[in-house]
Amino acid sequence: MKSFFYVALLCLVFFSFSNVNAQHQDVNERPEMYKGKNTNSADSSSILGAFKGGTVQGHFRYFFMNTVNEGKLTDYYANAAGGGLRFETAEFRNFQFALSGFYIFNIGSSDMTKPDLQSGQFNRYEIGLFDIEDPNNKSDIDRLEEFYLKYNFKKSSLIFGRQLLNTPFINLQDGRMRPTGVDGIWAELNEIKGLKIEGGWLYSISPRSTTRWYPVGETIGLYSAGLNPDGSPSQYANKIESKGLALIALKSDITRHLKLQLWDMYTENVFNTAMLQSDLVLPLKNNSDLIVAAQIIKQDAINDGGNHNQSASYFLKDGKSLSFGAKIAIKNKNWETSLNYNRITEKGRYLLPREWGRDPFFTFLPRERNEGFGDLHAIMAKIDYKLPQTRLKTSLAAGYYKLPDVKNYALNKYGFPSYSQINSDFRYTFDKGLKGLEAQLLLVAKFNAGETYGNTKMIINKVNMFQSNFVLNFHF
Repeated sequence: MKSFFYVALLCLVFFSFSNVNAQHQDVNERPEMYKGKNTNSADSSSILGAFKGGTVQGHFRYFFMNTVNEGKLTDYYANAAGGGLRFETAEFRNFQFALSGFYIFNIGSSDMTKPDLQSGQFNRYEIGLFDIEDPNNKSDIDRLEEFYLKYNFKKSSLIFGRQLLNTPFINLQDGRMRPTGVDGIWAELNEIKGLKIEGGWLYSISPRSTTRWYPVGETIGLYSAGLNPDGSPSQYANKIESKGLALIALKSDITRHLKLQLWDMYTENVFNTAMLQSDLVLPLKNNSDLIVAAQIIKQDAINDGGNHNQSASYFLKDGKSLSFGAKIAIKNKNWETSLNYNRITEKGRYLLPREWGRDPFFTFLPRERNEGFGDLHAIMAKIDYKLPQTRLKTSLAAGYYKLPDVKNYALNKYGFPSYSQINSDFRYTFDKGLKGLEAQLLLVAKFNAGETYGNTKMIINKVNMFQSNFVLNFHF
């Protein structure tokens, strides 16, 4: 892996005399941060011209995370620092090539290899800043992230190779040092007015907090596998048989105010997930908008759910799940206030490999997920405020998540009690002499709202905890 990274670095240095694309970005990672805009309106006349006319981007990142648990349960902290470079050529006969890599150092953290003495549980959050497969690794944490060939035609594009995607089910899940990457073929079609079609076939994934690329089946179980519906430990890690997954989406502007999107993800030999979402935006007085959105997600097992041995299967044979949610919000130039609700029915667990992305639910809050549960009710209120005439953005969110009893294993995969959560988020974009620098402070508090039966395994890193996150990003 090191050799690939050094080759990428040499390529970027060699072409450092090319145009540098510097632009404002949010602290959170997004695909467009890595996809530089081509400043040339026409194809280069040669491959050499395409390389010389390409764009170089750089990114340095520092991340401090600290989790304080209840009573004598172990507290954790971590300091991570890293940097990366990205190069994308200009177009040559409609083709572009892109290459990027990133390197991470552990510059002072808790010992992630020692379990908590009371619960026997290991660290959950801070280890995700590094390599979850090798907690002792503090310096050799690098990854070739992007390596693709792109073909542009009219308003559409086709990408083949390693890339970064943001979809409801496969996404960057960017709350650590690096996002999740995918390998495959991806198309975006924009030739029909009012309709966008995107999709592709993915056969390899590099989840966040890892350095390797895995076949799709092998990614399922890299993170905690939880419990089978009968309460026995899940055994599907390294035992899921799947050739890959297909994703397709249709996004349509039905009217000027109404948008619909339909997604379907077919994970070969494991399960299928389909989502329909509508967003209605109605203008109000005082330059404000009323936003009303609704979402439904349906899941069905395919064949034996990944393995004919059901104790080693990810999605039980004939298994199903159903989720639906709603959102109402009022938004203007500086404010957005919203009330969000989500329900996962008792039909079955909502299952989506945490290695692939975060929840698409309206009630999602960073640092926790509702994947792995059934018979769930969630309600969340959020206020976003951008201070006028400043570069400071603030957010305050509070949610209540009613889960099945921790001993109801059929609908509670991770032994998680009901909980309440409060998030405060502050983001500042610097200017003038510090232009390109961004800072974020995220504070998270989670409180127990269910029965834990005196078992500290159901408390540590789950409820009755406080977490602080401080992030610095510098983009150039």
